[in-house]
Amino acid sequence: MSDDAAEPLRLLIVDDHAVVRAGLRALLEGEPGFEVVGETGGGTDAVRLVGRLRPDVVLMDLRLTDAGASPDGVDGIEATRRILSATTGVRVVVLTSHGRTADVLRAVEAGARGYVLKAGPPEELFRAVRAAAAGGMALAPEAAASVVGHAVGPGPVLSEREIEVVRLLAQGNSNRAIAGALFLAEATVKTHLVRIYRKLGTENRAATVSEAVRLGLIELA
Repeated sequence: MSDDAAEPLRLLIVDDHAVVRAGLRALLEGEPGFEVVGETGGGTDAVRLVGRLRPDVVLMDLRLTDAGASPDGVDGIEATRRILSATTGVRVVVLTSHGRTADVLRAVEAGARGYVLKAGPPEELFRAVRAAAAGGMALAPEAAASVVGHAVGPGPVLSEREIEVVRLLAQGNSNRAIAGALFLAEATVKTHLVRIYRKLGTENRAATVSEAVRLGLIELA
């Protein structure tokens, strides 16, 4: 980030919907002190652009699918991890349509310095960008409530892979089916389950699914 406070904050917009990117660009460029230096619809491309453009803050779509933009389907959380592990001085503010506890925790765990709902007021987005750029943390009220609720509870945070296993577990899949869906060995799935049981303090599949739902780690359809 620049040492000259008079210089505008350099922003990179990452969202897989062109209309959303256009709206964000117009909104941000109309706010004094902001300069949009680039935009992209893909997570992999976002990592590349950060290295080239060196923005101060990246506005990252949480539900980024990277459809057609990257063969590895890098989502917003993974893109955030890659950006923050490869660069210093760059902050990430996550943008999403949801304030679900599991999503908020995943974003914070990945290193995001802000979590803003797309339906929120523009001032909330502006505050989050400025706070993140200054090294602070800014969460939408709904997101902050999720983090506080989790912090006072006993539940641990599962890894992204463990959450995938629990989601498939909740659908009634066997270990073999889960292994096939995630392209893992069945023995690896069993290892994941042992760790999940230990983290959640459960002893069987039904109790594990129930506890994961209670903690907001997964949602039942």
